[in-house]
Amino acid sequence: MKKLTKAIALAGVMTTGLTGAQLAQAEVDVSASAAVASMYLWRGLDLGNGDAAVSGDITLSSGGAYAGMWTSSGDSAAGNEYDLYVGYGGEMEGFSYDVSVVTYVYPSAGNFSYVDTTDEDGNGIADVLESEQDTSGNTFDLSELIVSLGYEGASFSYYYPVSSNPNDYSYLTLGYGMGAFSAMAGITMVEDDAGEDAGYTHLDLSYAYNDNLSFTASKVVAEDEEDSYDDDLKFVVSYSLPIDM
Repeated sequence: MKKLTKAIALAGVMTTGLTGAQLAQAEVDVSASAAVASMYLWRGLDLGNGDAAVSGDITLSSGGAYAGMWTSSGDSAAGNEYDLYVGYGGEMEGFSYDVSVVTYVYPSAGNFSYVDTTDEDGNGIADVLESEQDTSGNTFDLSELIVSLGYEGASFSYYYPVSSNPNDYSYLTLGYGMGAFSAMAGITMVEDDAGEDAGYTHLDLSYAYNDNLSFTASKVVAEDEEDSYDDDLKFVVSYSLPIDM
């Protein structure tokens, strides 16, 4: 594991164009964590149909640059998942910024298509990835560019598809945190088959009991008249632990 970590770190730093002398002076920090949650909550929706989710991540960082991988037990539509990300961020006098690219990978899902799914009661769950039977490895179809800004306790993030199916959606969040409490509104905007704007808005309220244990209540509070998303109140308990590298 240590050899692999050093090799990845070396490759990541070399891609920034550093010379050999600069490379020797570069400090690469490695952090990792593991977590379990009572639900796979994603943008206000339960992607796991009520099943618990186990996840983990590893991140390499140097200065403001970072790269890493997040993996999860997956959702009910696309199966197990791992996400690759690279980005750069920083902060200055209460103001923070971050720009990153994330690629969502589903090794067992094969080729993807987006469909409007419904639950047992006929309520739409989400426009989600559905796997075709072909598992030849077309797994890098969904990538997003994410731009985040923050000031004091307020935050704003915008997600834009740079390689996906479909590419006619976007997602943004507005959040505010004070101490252990935080609130976030997420807005998904989708263009339907008729070229009309559609989508939904969800609201998340969270409380961090400590650095490891947190609680989140989430609900879809607004949606397009022609769409029907799961607007039941969702309650998630999550527990995470850092991993000593």
